[in-house]
Amino acid sequence: MSRAGQPSVVALAGGVGGARLVDGLDRVLPPGALRTVVNTGDDFRHWGLHISPDLDTIMYTLAGLSPQDRGWGIEGDTFHTLAEAERRGEESWFQLGDRDLVTHLARSSALAAGDSLTDATRALCSSLGIERELLPMSDAPRPTRVVTQGGETLAFQHWLVRTRAALPVRAIELGGESVSTPHVLRALSEADLVVICPSNPFVSIDPILSLQGVREALTNTETIAVSPILNGAAVKGPLASMIPELVGKPASAQAVAEHYEGLLDGFIVQEGDGFDAPYPVLETNILIQSTEDRVRLAREVLDFARYRG
Repeated sequence: MSRAGQPSVVALAGGVGGARLVDGLDRVLPPGALRTVVNTGDDFRHWGLHISPDLDTIMYTLAGLSPQDRGWGIEGDTFHTLAEAERRGEESWFQLGDRDLVTHLARSSALAAGDSLTDATRALCSSLGIERELLPMSDAPRPTRVVTQGGETLAFQHWLVRTRAALPVRAIELGGESVSTPHVLRALSEADLVVICPSNPFVSIDPILSLQGVREALTNTETIAVSPILNGAAVKGPLASMIPELVGKPASAQAVAEHYEGLLDGFIVQEGDGFDAPYPVLETNILIQSTEDRVRLAREVLDFARYRG
């Protein structure tokens, strides 16, 4: 059921593509209509701090702080702390900017004081002037691990950043407990529409879907997904190589849709990527390169959900 008579949309997201569509939806929807459930499977500890890469990417994007080119971190940030850490022999493979570091210090301090990740995220958003509900998928650790074809098991950020996703993948494992939060389950129960953003299905969306009650909620709510694959390639990240490695199929929008089998009421793909499906498939330009692209695609997503027949 929607809240207070207004439409309620929940986005499931992680990564740069997800953050950009969330920003577009936020610009189009009425205030308070959008809640975003964010992957925390790639959270990890670095320099003794709790790092939440996907939460931060989406938070900085909504705050207008995210660089347009690379998508992560803060525009114009400096890296003096990182340079000093490297000079002293500390690990420097994960790039933490000086302004970005304040986020991790504040989050880690809040968690050490007994706050939940949900509460810490709400406080961080408030400090950046973000009034939207940004919900971590879980307050408990649910780490994503990559099993390489060589048999090595790596924390996701170690595989993605430290090895630059160079090692072929055999499997993705999820640790911890499959427990969501009351905030997430309430948001899904009240949603009129769920939008699965153009995020990596294996490491950004699957961790959310793995939590108790989430898949069941989606089967009872209209769910539209936007493909993260365009004409056989990923705009950012390693998804194009992960699909053949993990499911033995060429990278395609259809392969992503098949991964979400049983959940979708509609799918949005790049022009020319259409396929036969038991639900409507919309072909349009899904490449998000500017703020105007974010708004245009968000409107198309909402119109498709509302008027697709």
